Amino acid sequence: MSEYSKLDVTQETIDAETEGMTINMGPAHPAMHGVVRLIMNLDGERIRKVDVEIGYLHRAFEKSAEQAGYLQVIPYTDRLNYVSPLINNFGYASAVEKLMGIETTERCQFIRVIMSEISRVSDHLTCVGASAMELGAFTAFLYLMKAREYLYELVEEVTGARLTISYVRIGGVKADFPEGFKGRALNAIKEVRKVLKETNQLLTRNRIFMDRLEGIGLISQEDAIAHGITGPFLRSTGCDFDLRKASPYWVYDRIDFDVPVGSRGDNYDRYLVRLEEMEQSMRIIEKAFALMKEGSIRVDAQGKEIPASLMVDEAKMGNTKGFWQFEPQVDPTLEGTAKKNQKAIYPDVEDKKEFMLPAKENTYGNIEGLMNHFKLIMIGHGTSPPKGEVYFPVEGGNGELGFYVVSDGTDRPYRVRVHPPCFPIMSALPKMLEGDMVADVIATFGSVNMIAGELDR
Repeated sequence: MSEYSKLDVTQETIDAETEGMTINMGPAHPAMHGVVRLIMNLDGERIRKVDVEIGYLHRAFEKSAEQAGYLQVIPYTDRLNYVSPLINNFGYASAVEKLMGIETTERCQFIRVIMSEISRVSDHLTCVGASAMELGAFTAFLYLMKAREYLYELVEEVTGARLTISYVRIGGVKADFPEGFKGRALNAIKEVRKVLKETNQLLTRNRIFMDRLEGIGLISQEDAIAHGITGPFLRSTGCDFDLRKASPYWVYDRIDFDVPVGSRGDNYDRYLVRLEEMEQSMRIIEKAFALMKEGSIRVDAQGKEIPASLMVDEAKMGNTKGFWQFEPQVDPTLEGTAKKNQKAIYPDVEDKKEFMLPAKENTYGNIEGLMNHFKLIMIGHGTSPPKGEVYFPVEGGNGELGFYVVSDGTDRPYRVRVHPPCFPIMSALPKMLEGDMVADVIATFGSVNMIAGELDR
């Protein structure tokens, strides 16, 4: 008998057959998005055990933050949850502001609330749309991406970009809303509501869609809390914890909204919670616009303007006489960056040169403004908070997004630690998958809304 034939009848081979088959799903599997690997032990089509392997998109965010100034970290935050980057921006800046003892203006806080909720709706649209597409509902995906486009156009109008926006500034935001933005935003919300109504008719009571989601990916409220899960995932189990209510920040305590909750903690409840959260976010946007006081976002009565490009060219030649009287004429994505807007979006304009970038007129129009801008931007000269440590959490698209910042008194953070909402959910993924079918992995993993940029960091 050959060596190979002997192996066929060993006890080891028999045990392997009774233990089931071990297979990989991901990272190349389309539903794993190239960034997660599931090692599954199967009994036929049923999952017996799952091991989750992450780390395929490690960006070294936290280590990179230690090498850059406080202002230079802002673009890195865009790449955490890149589906709702504005929330990342604002959360990080709020942590640094807490460290420095800075109180932002009321208008700035309203702007942050409005832009955060626009980001939240975009995040949920992406999650629901992508999850539906992976289950075969391609039409719903196209509808929801159409709705997201309305919101991305708003984001682009305000920030100048769609994903990598870098809109926040320590103590404020890059620019005020452009003229007429409120009307366009409220109109976009109306269009999004129409799309959500269509999607609701397509999916919510669809027999096939319900069969794929109901009773699948179950997790109890006790297990969710034990794993540290927050956000829509936790709220689907019946727990109404939402940082915007439980620990209000900015002006959320002045805005009335509901916290949607589920009861079973399955994939279908998570879908319903996200659907209702989008409606609540749009309510928040409408109420924030109604409560926000109007700021100065247009040219003064004299109407003295000069093209920004000409201002720069003239400044290079030293021809800056009289620039202080002029407004730079900029493209729409830079509206709201001038001196007259800063009083609305920055605190104590004249006294905060240690962290606040000067207005464009000053940067290009006088040597003091240019020097101020230079010292804030150049490594070794920038913002230097006092020694200390803070933690500031915000309600991200997937739950509690927290920034822990440690300062040693220099212009660079000693430590920046991120609490990503995806991480606790991924730790509980085996508990939700074991006992379900292989085909259910797609539905359950889609409901996690895992964003590897913040998960792996």
